[in-house]
Order: sequence, then structure tokens, then C-alpha cells
Amino acid sequence: MFLFWFSVLNLPTHAQRFVLKSGRITVSSETSIENIEAKNDKATSVFNPENGDIAFSVPNNQFKFKKKLMEEHFNEKYMESEKYPRSSFTGRLEGFGNSSGEKQSIKAVGKLSIHGVSRDVTIPGTVWLLDKEIRMTSIFIVRLVDFDIKIPQLLWQNIAEEIEVTVDFTYRRP
Repeated sequence: MFLFWFSVLNLPTHAQRFVLKSGRITVSSETSIENIEAKNDKATSVFNPENGDIAFSVPNNQFKFKKKLMEEHFNEKYMESEKYPRSSFTGRLEGFGNSSGEKQSIKAVGKLSIHGVSRDVTIPGTVWLLDKEIRMTSIFIVRLVDFDIKIPQLLWQNIAEEIEVTVDFTYRRP
């Protein structure tokens, strides 16, 4: 959490910052036994289009599952949400151009922090610049082992070792 707010506070004060208007992060796991999906609409984020700096944070205990038991297991056994309440990303968009109306392929390069582990990552994505909004989407894979998330032996067939993460953010000028 500190890293997120440190990055936000270090954005130049004269820069045109966009804040998150609406955002959704979805995680999904597919196995031959069971497909699991959860959505979280509680992300916070800021983006500086002048230099491409971006930061976001998401409360782990706000992922909503179809089954309440899955939600409990996610928070208690995997994410340990009381111990690690937030996941975050801080970095910069590469390939971002500040021209309106264009769909742009970009890469977010920075630090992804999940379950108390921070790793350098490069995440592909797409950006659209609209009148007073910017929309960003991305789909990427998180390997549980990379973030020290353990699958209980009893459930190893129910949960994939790689989780698909989908990010869909729309920013507006403050």
C-alpha cells in the first residue's frame, strides 16, 4: 500500500492526472474440475498521461465470487487478506501516445505486488483516448508460485496454477 501512495504522491504536481472513474479487475481459474471467477470493482488508480506513470491498488477482500465458500477460501487460505489486504501495481506505460481517438497497444512496465511479494513485470494492454476519458484494458497471467500463494493439497485439481487477470479501467480528469 505504501508503494502505491508513494507513487501517487510523487507524480509531478503540474501534471494532468486522471483518476479512476470506473474499474473492474476479474480473476479466473480454469481446470478440468471447476472454473472459478471473481470480480472486484473497488480498485483505486491514478494515471499521468504526460509521462505514462500509473499506479493502482485493489482490496483483496472485495473480490466477489458466485459461491460464498469460494470467497471465504480465497480470502482465508490463498490471499490471506487480513495479512495482505491489498494488491497493487506501480509503473509506466510504454508505447503510449497522447493523441485522442486512437486505440493504442501499450505495455505497462513496473512492479506488481500480490500476497506480500513484489515482482518486476511487463503487462500488455490497450488504451483508448476519448474526449475527457481514457480507457485501459489488459489481460495477463499471474503464476501463483511467483507470489508465494500456495494451493492446499486437497484442492490442487480445483485451482489452476496460473490465474488469468483482466483489468478494465476508465479514467476521468479530476
